This record gives sequence, structure tokens and C-alpha cells, in this order.
Amino acid sequence: MSRNDQDRVWDLVDSIKFAMLVTHDGNADELRARPMHAHGKREEDTIYFLTDRRHHTDEEIQINDNVCLAFSDPSRHRYLSISGTAMVVDDRARVLALWEPSNKAFWDDENDPNIRVMRVRPAMAEFWDSPGKIVTSVKMAAAALTGSKPELGEHRKVTL
Repeated sequence: MSRNDQDRVWDLVDSIKFAMLVTHDGNADELRARPMHAHGKREEDTIYFLTDRRHHTDEEIQINDNVCLAFSDPSRHRYLSISGTAMVVDDRARVLALWEPSNKAFWDDENDPNIRVMRVRPAMAEFWDSPGKIVTSVKMAAAALTGSKPELGEHRKVTL
């Protein structure tokens, strides 16, 4: 594991931007996933999300703060999984800092009292990063013709 691998993880968070957030739903060992817009803050070693207190995510996090973030960019054959711990807070300054016009799809404005901030502190990551669709397709075709296994990019496990 190198510093470059850690940087690659943060670069993938920044470029893919959306993740499936997986939490424990509070009922035995059942898991629950939902799409969320990730705001990676490398300098804080934190990934932030805006969430709504009415959707029970904060209750799930209180029961079990272990989460998984699954990022996917299939058009470029890039994938990232991050495991870490989460906390939901009522941080109005952070809400304002993370607010984007697209959030109006969920709330009227940034002053909605139901908005909460989820902080995820990553512990481990695993990524699969290929050179892109065209190169990957060519390598797969060549491998099929020659009977060899294609080198489709990099796969690493990273401690954060």
C-alpha cells in the first residue's frame, strides 16, 4: 500500500461522486442500501453526505455505525468500495457548505430543519481501476483470440 493508492481512492471518490451507502437496518443482520451524493474531504479524512432525519438513516447509524460505500463508474470500468464508521450530526454550517442546487429535489432549501450531515471516516478501501472502456475492450478481444488472460487495470486493497 502506498500514498499513491490512498490518493487514487480519494480521486475516485471525487470523480465518481455517487455511492450506494450500505447500513444495518436495525433488524438482525439485514442490510440496506441507498444512493447518496458523496462529498470527499481528503484533508479531513472524511466523506460527507446530506441526509434527511425522517428517513431513519441516523437511527440505523446509532444502532451500528459500520457502513460500506460502493462507488461505480461502469462506463470507465472503475469501482471502489470503502468501509468505515459513520455519524449523523445536525451541523448547519456544514449543510450550507455542502448545499448544491440539485438538493432542491429533496428539500426546499438549505434551511430545512430535517437536513442532517453524515460523516463517514474511511478505514479500508478496495478499488478496481481500468485504463478505460476502449483499452479494456481491446485487451479483452486480444485475450479471447490468444487464449490468455487480459490485464484489465489495477486492483488494490488500501488502508486509510
